[in-house]
Amino acid sequence: MSAPTTTRPVRTPDDVAALGTVLGIWAHPDDELYLSGGVLAAAVAAGRRVVVVSATRGEHGTDDPARWSPARLAAERSREISASLTALDPVRRRIEHRFLGDASGRCHLDGALVADPGAEAVDELAAIVAEVAPDTVLTFGPDGITGHRDHRAVSAWTDRALQRVPATPQVLHAAVTEAWVRRFAEFVEPMDDAGDAFAPCPDAELAVALELDGELLDRKLVALRAQATQTAGLEAAVGVDRYRASIAGEYFRPAPGRSW
Repeated sequence: MSAPTTTRPVRTPDDVAALGTVLGIWAHPDDELYLSGGVLAAAVAAGRRVVVVSATRGEHGTDDPARWSPARLAAERSREISASLTALDPVRRRIEHRFLGDASGRCHLDGALVADPGAEAVDELAAIVAEVAPDTVLTFGPDGITGHRDHRAVSAWTDRALQRVPATPQVLHAAVTEAWVRRFAEFVEPMDDAGDAFAPCPDAELAVALELDGELLDRKLVALRAQATQTAGLEAAVGVDRYRASIAGEYFRPAPGRSW
């Protein structure tokens, strides 16, 4: 681990350095950007190691399957995430990225993740955690933000993987605030009926509450535009100003039972 853990809330980009080595574990390319692009850019700018893991290549993330076959979209989204992470750190290009399944040659299918993927997938993720030795893990909570089954599954995978490594990093779950829900929740339709999707976190419980602006927000916007298959339609529909405002907030709460 590269830095001590912190109990000080992260409220500014300068505070992000205290998170130490950051490992993000997500379901699809673009999850890492929407939920933590500013955190990743600020961490790597502070000299911290940053590693992003994607469980799938997002090959079914399209409303136009005639144009985007699964194989074609998987290849495009693989290219997009590489370009977008470079956009977050354009000079040194230090943000690392891994797709789960690369080690075994068995890709995990977009839209088909389950809470118990079997030992092989969990072992691979645990090996990444052990190698990176993160101070902070960023991932989904059990609600998956939107309720998406893949998001919920990745939350469960992360819990299982962390049980297999001796290190005890801080684990932070992506969250939303009441203010964000009031302004922007209509952008993403909840994907479950459980009632916990987009449930806001009280501000006092947030470990990370960044409101990006200026150059850092501009960099995040450029990075998101690099994942155009997932972002161009929404930006065009709502307009650049509202889209830019919607991506400014990044919020995380401590995982239950994890120190902060």
